[in-house]
Amino acid sequence: QVQLVESGGGLVQPGGSLRLSCVASGDIFSRHIIGWYRQAPGKEREWVALITQSGSTNYPESVKGRFTISRDNVKNTVYLQMNSLKPEDTAVYYCKSLQTGTWGQGTQVTVSS
Repeated sequence: QVQLVESGGGLVQPGGSLRLSCVASGDIFSRHIIGWYRQAPGKEREWVALITQSGSTNYPESVKGRFTISRDNVKNTVYLQMNSLKPEDTAVYYCKSLQTGTWGQGTQVTVSS
């Protein structure tokens, strides 16, 4: 069973950047499709990025061109590079294994001046 731990969240000004990390343990990481999701207060959790075992990526229109997902299978880590951040990007960000349905604990991102 894979375990996932996110990090890298924090407070950033509008227009700024953050890089989130999702570190996996407990399974062969390269087998897993990993997604990043976010949940803002009072809203449903939404998908923001996905990366397959081979490195193919996909994004919803709301973040396309601003967010970039990548993976390092040697370090068992998936990254989410977030640029041109907006206040509406404020949320708790989670990573998830689509193979097992395992979620991480989340990391808070706050975009505010």
